[in-house]
Order: sequence, then structure tokens, then C-alpha cells
Amino acid sequence: MQIANILYLESPAGVGFSYSDDRDYVTNDTEVSMNNYLALKEFFRLFPEFSKNQLFLTGESYGGIYVPTLAERVMEDASLNLQGVAVGNGMSSYELNDNSLVFFAYYHGLLGSGLWTRLQTFCCRDGSCDFYNNQDQNCSTSVSEVQVIVYSSGLNMYNLYAPCPGGVGERLSVEGGQLVIRDLGNSFINHRWTQLWNQKLRGLASVHLSVRLQPPCTNSTPSTLYLNNPYVRDALHISPAALPWTICSSEVNLNYGRLYMDVRKQYEKLLAALKYRVLVYNGDVDMACNFMGDEWFVEALHQQVTVQRRPWFYDADDGRQVGGFVKEFGNMTFLTVKGSGHMVPSDKPAAAFTMFSNFIKRLPF
Repeated sequence: MQIANILYLESPAGVGFSYSDDRDYVTNDTEVSMNNYLALKEFFRLFPEFSKNQLFLTGESYGGIYVPTLAERVMEDASLNLQGVAVGNGMSSYELNDNSLVFFAYYHGLLGSGLWTRLQTFCCRDGSCDFYNNQDQNCSTSVSEVQVIVYSSGLNMYNLYAPCPGGVGERLSVEGGQLVIRDLGNSFINHRWTQLWNQKLRGLASVHLSVRLQPPCTNSTPSTLYLNNPYVRDALHISPAALPWTICSSEVNLNYGRLYMDVRKQYEKLLAALKYRVLVYNGDVDMACNFMGDEWFVEALHQQVTVQRRPWFYDADDGRQVGGFVKEFGNMTFLTVKGSGHMVPSDKPAAAFTMFSNFIKRLPF
């Protein structure tokens, strides 16, 4: 069934087969939002027959930053028929993501009672816990133990209950003359940790001719071999200026400036317009951008609740099934997808199709 035309943007330049004419891959959140906006404008200039269609902006993961910052620009352009945005397992707030992840880990059985007691003792006061920017050294030490368990022990950070493809390997290795870095957990947790990790990566990159970033528990070998085959590149009309395809671009990652620690203002602006629909959805076993942090983020926007949290359903081969849970706030919806990790359409395609169809068609969940 066809319900929408989809335009995929490989962004920033250097991601996928996108490229920069001047080979400058230094960029940041603000530049990316502008370039994405200009790309949309150019698409509609080249294909004006689509310009009257309803426009929805969607993304996942760091799309939690890309989508609302792009929407902020698009909503000010009356020539673009923006109807709403949808963000899946998005990075909405570093602070809320970090704080919620510790609770997620404990209540999913990853942390022992001794570590949990230390976390409560050193990181929490008067019923409130700060695992994000706590100056207590004992707290920082305990949080670092959580990081090791979640990101470096061999668990699949993108889906807690999925196996780790290829098994648990070394964090750093050399393959075919390339330094391969498999631990990207710090890309999402605690801004201070992210800075320290990026400094480490730059130091390693300076002594190796080539650095390849490989997300933990992923197998990108088949796609990498296929998409870098010269016959495939030629058939897809890929520019010779494009970098070799890789699942994670070290060129982009090591030169990227993260400017937004949360996107609350962007969501508030969208919701204040009273005409855009917003869907925030999360696979509920993802640990990169966990559901609890995004739920806290949505609740902190203080929108009026119109439908209390309840199960939602979809039709599967073996009958009607619970897709997850949903809570609605006027023009905003928060929704979980039961048993899905970071990549909802890949993990739960039937549930994802129902979710997107209902959102686009303005049908109840």
C-alpha cells in the first residue's frame, strides 16, 4: 500500500554518498539545519508537482536534533506545506537521556544492588538524582561503571534483547590497515564524556592513516562491500567526489559541532503555532536514546493531556497485537513500540507501518 512519497536526505555532507565540492566536512547543528532547508527548497524547485503535497519531517536518533531545528526554519516558509514532524528514538535532551538511562539500566536488571546503592547515595538528594553533571567524584565513578556495563560489556546498546552480531569484539582493532573503533556509546551519553571521547578519537586518528567508526553490535560488511563496488556506484550515478561509503563517517563525526544540548525551544515554537502535529516515538528496549528520557522530555513541555496513557494495537499475521503504549497531548503524541530497539521500522515493521499510517492520516492510535 502506498501512503506517501519519501525523500531521503543524506546529511550532513559526507554522510552516505553526499559530498562537499570543497571537501570541507567541518559543520555543526545550525549549518546542517540550513543546508537541509535549502535542500528541501531545491527539491521542490526541481519537482514542483510535489510542492502542494502535505509535508512531514521525520528522523530518528540524532534526528532528534536535526528534525526540530529544520522544522523551525520550514515553519517560517509559507511555500512549504508543513503538517507535522515525527521523531523516533531521538536525542531530545542530553541531560534527560543520561539521567533516565541509569534508571533504565537498573530496572532492566543490568546493575547490581551494590552499584545502585552507591548511585543513590552519591548522586541523589531529596528524591532527585543527577547522573548528568554531578560534581561528586564518587557519583562520577559510579556513573562510569554504568557506562561500561551499558556500552562496553557486550550488550547491544541499540536493542537490549537482541544478540550482538559478530559477537563481542575488541573496542579498538586494526583491520586492513585501518584503525577500527567499535565503541560509539559515548556519542550519546553526557556531553563531558563525549568531548573526552572525541579528543581520544582525534589523537588516534592523528597516528593512523585511516580511522573507521563501527557502531557496536552491527555488521556493516555486506552493505559496505556492495555500496563501494564500482559497478554499483556507477549504476547509482554516484559522483566520483563522494567519499567511500561507510556506516558511520569518521570524517563527519570528528569534525561535527554539537550546539544544542536540548531542543525544548524548537518544540515549544512548533506547538505554539497550534497547527502542526508532533509524534515522538520510541522502541522501548533501546539504550542509545531510551524511551524514558524522551517521555520525560515530552512531559516537561507541559501540554494538556487529551488521552491518558494506554495500549495501542496493530494487525499482525497472528491477530491483533499490542503495539506499545501511547499518550496524547493536544497536537502532540508520545508513543512506545513494544520490543523494538533503536530502529523501529527495522525491528517492528508491521507496528511501524500502522503507527506512521495513523499519524499521517490523522487516525487515532
